[in-house]
Amino acid sequence: MDLVQKEHERLSKKLKSSQSIRNVQNAIDLLQAARDKIASDPNQASITLAKLQNPIKSSFDAINDNLKETHSGLNKYSKSLDKLFKDRPLPSTEHDVLASQDHLINRAIAMHLLREGQFSVASAFLSEITEKKAARKQQENDSHTNAMDQAATLLDIDEVPSSEVRKQFHTMYYILHELKENNNLLPAIQWSRDNKDALEARGSNLEFELCRLQFVWLFHGGHEQRGPTPEGRHAALEYARQEFQVFLSRYLREIQQLMGAMAFCPNLQDSPYRNIFNNPSAWADVSHSFTREFCSLLGLSPDSPLYIAATAGAIALPTLLKLQTIMKAKRTEWTTEHELPVEIPLPPSYLFHSIFVCPVSKEQTTDENPPMMMPCGHVIAEESLKRLCKNTRFKCPYCPNESHPRDARKVFL
Repeated sequence: MDLVQKEHERLSKKLKSSQSIRNVQNAIDLLQAARDKIASDPNQASITLAKLQNPIKSSFDAINDNLKETHSGLNKYSKSLDKLFKDRPLPSTEHDVLASQDHLINRAIAMHLLREGQFSVASAFLSEITEKKAARKQQENDSHTNAMDQAATLLDIDEVPSSEVRKQFHTMYYILHELKENNNLLPAIQWSRDNKDALEARGSNLEFELCRLQFVWLFHGGHEQRGPTPEGRHAALEYARQEFQVFLSRYLREIQQLMGAMAFCPNLQDSPYRNIFNNPSAWADVSHSFTREFCSLLGLSPDSPLYIAATAGAIALPTLLKLQTIMKAKRTEWTTEHELPVEIPLPPSYLFHSIFVCPVSKEQTTDENPPMMMPCGHVIAEESLKRLCKNTRFKCPYCPNESHPRDARKVFL
């Protein structure tokens, strides 16, 4: 990776796109000036063209030199990438579980496009699915309608129709646009109040986060991190009087910190409250919180499952390639059906499901074979428990305590 980074830095230094553009513009200016001069005095055409020859040649030589340097740098950079990421065949797809589940793949793609705000692309994608399904069912008169309905239902989630899903994502992106582009928190605050009961049931503090950032924004005079102004302090104080009453019981300490910053406004940077009023990631953080809560109320994760799956697959690919090479060398086959034969080290943020491996059988627990905790606190799989106890009292395999199988409790991870 160091070689790629080195070549990338070298290429960045060599690139002189601005100089190339200036050279091209200079040539264009020379040609236009010559054209205007010839148009005004056609008798001077031969002299004008003769004088134009050397400057134009110099401009073209400079453009070619810059292009040669850029082309050379790109070649070296490409070679370093090829050396690091060697072209290898992908693992075999003989047992591709998703091959017969094309509707799941289509759903993931369509939902990803909606999550990314690519509404026109999502609509075109669903239209193509409609056309393909209609072509398969030409024997029915209403086949096109049926196919269109089936394509639309890809977006249905938890009995929420697809039209409502699209409407909700349009709303989400409108609010995010106001947040990120215009520093306008009011639509997000209004949405949080419209969904107050559902957010409180989740224990969400989104509404207070938004109102707190609105206070800080007003405190800075309606600008992002430009320092407090007298008018801004007055507007923030009035906003606090109007809006913070409902938060006193739950966020009293946070509100006291916001009010206490008033005394430090001449030297806020050296005050205990500088992290609140000079937080460069505040708008990004509140945008992420809003997206997370908005998606949660739709029964969706804040991140696109397609993006997560693709990233996890890219992380797992080198390990799977190595495993395939070893299996070919040893002439063995992949026999596990519902789990990978090796552990894939994914980032903590990608570990969504807890996995328990029974210490007795060394097998992962499943819904049919759940983990069971004995009175002593040790946990084993249910099948292991049945083999040990045989419906009578038994000794724990990890401590001297004895217990009866009816005293074991199912563990929910």
